[in-house]
Amino acid sequence: MNPLDLLPATLGPRTFALVAGVESYAVSHRWNLRGPARDALRFSRWLTGPGEVPPGHVRLLLSPLDDPDTLDWSASAGLEALRTTHRPATEENVKSVLLDELPSCEGDLLLIFWAGHGYVEPRGGELMLPCTDARPGQIRHLNLDSALRWWRTNLVGRELFRYQAALVDACRVDAPRDARWNFGTTDYGGGATVPGRRQFRLYASREGEAAKNDAERGAGRFTEELLAELGERSVREAVSGLADTARSIHRTFRGLRERGEGWQLPQFVVDRDWDACSFLDFLDDEPPGPAPRRAVRLDQAAWDGLGELFEDRDLPRCAYEAYAWAFKAAGCAAPAQGGLPGDTLLEVAQDLDERHGGPGGMPLAVPFVRFLAERAAAGDERWAARLRDWVRATRERLALPALPPPPPPPRKTALHVRLETPPGGEDGFLARMWLRREATEHIWESEGEPVRLDAVRDELVRQLGHVNQVVGLDAQAGRPSGAVEWIEFHVPYELLDLDFDQWPVPRGPGGRTRALGAVYQVVVRCPQERERTGAEWRGKWRWLWAQGGRHADAVRVVTDADADEGLGMELGAQPAPACVLAHTRAGARTSLVVEAVLEGGVPVAVWRRPGPAGTDRAGDPGAARGAVVHPGAGRAGPGGVTGLLGLLAPAGEDGRPEPGALDVFALPARVRAVRRAAAAASAGAPDGDRQQPLGGDRLVLLWDDPDDTLTIRSLA
Repeated sequence: MNPLDLLPATLGPRTFALVAGVESYAVSHRWNLRGPARDALRFSRWLTGPGEVPPGHVRLLLSPLDDPDTLDWSASAGLEALRTTHRPATEENVKSVLLDELPSCEGDLLLIFWAGHGYVEPRGGELMLPCTDARPGQIRHLNLDSALRWWRTNLVGRELFRYQAALVDACRVDAPRDARWNFGTTDYGGGATVPGRRQFRLYASREGEAAKNDAERGAGRFTEELLAELGERSVREAVSGLADTARSIHRTFRGLRERGEGWQLPQFVVDRDWDACSFLDFLDDEPPGPAPRRAVRLDQAAWDGLGELFEDRDLPRCAYEAYAWAFKAAGCAAPAQGGLPGDTLLEVAQDLDERHGGPGGMPLAVPFVRFLAERAAAGDERWAARLRDWVRATRERLALPALPPPPPPPRKTALHVRLETPPGGEDGFLARMWLRREATEHIWESEGEPVRLDAVRDELVRQLGHVNQVVGLDAQAGRPSGAVEWIEFHVPYELLDLDFDQWPVPRGPGGRTRALGAVYQVVVRCPQERERTGAEWRGKWRWLWAQGGRHADAVRVVTDADADEGLGMELGAQPAPACVLAHTRAGARTSLVVEAVLEGGVPVAVWRRPGPAGTDRAGDPGAARGAVVHPGAGRAGPGGVTGLLGLLAPAGEDGRPEPGALDVFALPARVRAVRRAAAAASAGAPDGDRQQPLGGDRLVLLWDDPDDTLTIRSLA
């Protein structure tokens, strides 16, 4: 039978639609995304053009980042008609359209198109689509599953809207677990189910996956493919071939995935075909053919083993890496929000086991344990062997496929320089250097005699030259490179502001030199100041690793108004923050912040050293002389200072950075990049006008990794 024969000839004029594109969210500018509004307009153009749907039958809800008048409404007469009738995509407007206005219309087909964010309710698996007025503490949203259940009941006229389809270009990731993002419980109720109503749903991604949005082009990848498939077909032709359209889109995305150019796979969910005949759901493979194997759950024997293996075990440093790798190894997308779902290994394993695993049937907890066996158990071979035995036994018992080996830990060669004040108060400092690769090697010491800092600098240059020479010989012999990438200065408190990163080191021909911090990742630490705050210091570091280095509360920007005597106690009260950016004027206020960082056990901090003579009060040179501001710098702070957050964090859609967007673990590399930009700007300035527009030559990065300490006797 021709599918067109099942549908009314007048389906286009008897089609009604809710079309929503949500780009702007009141929750946070970090939620904003560019593309859904344009996608909603393009879908509306198809509906009111080739689709043959009257513009008066389309309810367009738009919340764009820009003024709606700046959008392109000229593509068709239908769009021009919608220009004056569209409304913001608030929860009130969504409910009014979907539960009041459209059910009272005389129609045969309901179409819902939604582009924006999407989250899956963790208990019931229902899809929640946040509205533009979603706010912290109350994420106003459309519960699509509940709304579609409502539309199948007798609250909609029995002879109306026999055909219903929802096309959703949104993620289907787990709702954020942070208590501030409260979705609450939304159920629209309903009456008695009306037999004979058919519903199709076509999602941009499977449950647990993020849907790709191309912000630069202002388009969702799924919508691009959907509109290409719809082409110039009428609504009647398009709806009759929805199954074929879904298969074609799925093939396209599967090809992108196989080429490594995409990750999401659209999902088409149906209960019956339009003729009410049985129609099996297909999720990942086009029919005919066997349905993909769903991941099994761990059995009781596996849980008994994990209970013994994880008993009294703290979360290891690599727990988040293991969690993220489990999704990759199983062939499915990780949750969009970062961070571990629990505070213990068992809680993490339980979270993984409750999720849908990959298409090969692999329970996510198995690759998680495999990763722990290779990385977390280093140095504890007995525990590592037990973890491997658990993986092997579980795979055999549940008939699971083989697992790829976890990636090896990243290699890092670091040179450590320790300076101490002589106990007798003599001039100079006691100094020692170590080279840390797989093992730690003591390479130089001042032999108990204080030395001047220029002697330490000269020795550092000599040691770097020696290491580089060895690296060259290793490269010729085909051995792995051990080039120094990282230099740490362990110093007394009074030396934290010293410009170690500006020490000149030979670079290139003709005696050329470069600043140490432009060539290497240079950090400072203050070991003796951690003795009284060890618990807070280690707790914050563990918490940061559990978040994968990024969390809304991980970074605290401290201003002059925050710098008081109680700041240290405040910073140390909770695991967060683990990083402080001192956006203060140089001088006493900055010193207060650094003292508070050490008192509160904060392991990471960035501030600016006092600037040279001739800078403004805030320490930024040339503020009144047209100094160039870095494009990602964001808003200026007190006295025109370029905010550290703007220098270090990526800008959001609205051009403003936010602490939660900053990857703390990427800070050393980011600070080096800023120092290099400052050096390049300085080198390009005319003589006598050596501006440092970024202030990057004065950044100080405090980096106290408690897992990478040198426990040694005092040099004194």
